[in-house]
Amino acid sequence: MQPERSNATQTGSAVNYDAGLHAHLQRIYNRMTLGVLVTALTAYFVSMTPALMSLFLTPPIVYVVMFAPLAVVWFGFNPMTMSSQKLQMSFFAISVLYGISFSVIFLAFTGENIARAFFIATGMFAGLSIFGYSTKKNLDGLMSFAIMGVWGVLIMSLLNGFIFKSEGLFDLISAVGILAFAGITAWQTQAMKEMYHPAAGDEANSRMGWSAALTLYISFIALFQHILHFTSQR
Repeated sequence: MQPERSNATQTGSAVNYDAGLHAHLQRIYNRMTLGVLVTALTAYFVSMTPALMSLFLTPPIVYVVMFAPLAVVWFGFNPMTMSSQKLQMSFFAISVLYGISFSVIFLAFTGENIARAFFIATGMFAGLSIFGYSTKKNLDGLMSFAIMGVWGVLIMSLLNGFIFKSEGLFDLISAVGILAFAGITAWQTQAMKEMYHPAAGDEANSRMGWSAALTLYISFIALFQHILHFTSQR
């Protein structure tokens, strides 16, 4: 009877682990989705308020708006030292800041083009997440190339925005951006599954969850932005 009890215990532990993992992943995707919603509502509200648009598009405030999300990500979001509540506040602050900087798209693009890019980005994001969750291949190498691609996109975007101003280079930047953030999405999904452990405790898993939600949020926003570049009439 002892082996049967042992097998039953192992089966019960596996079931509990799977249930905990699924709940953990669901919380991460819910957080990421809520962040996207906050960004969309903020962007729409600002775009519909001429006084705010004039304020945020006036130098030097426009540059503060552009780089504020990156500043918060780099200096105000540290899962190793911050509590889950502080990470939550930083996450939604980033979502609002991205919404302010994205408000211009409602003036520069039609609603149809925005909706098309959003649905394409959503379908791509879902497919990449499924791939990252189900693949047995270690994606750490892919992540290294993706990070290099993101740095390349960031540097070339700044150079092209202020110096070159080449439409062809913008196309190349968007193409590389889609590939880079696609890789990050797949890797992050795999990492979420592998890093979860019930013994870590609710607080540690929650901090890890906010970090993963931010990575997925930024990846989705970037995919949408670069896809919009290719699919719209400006």
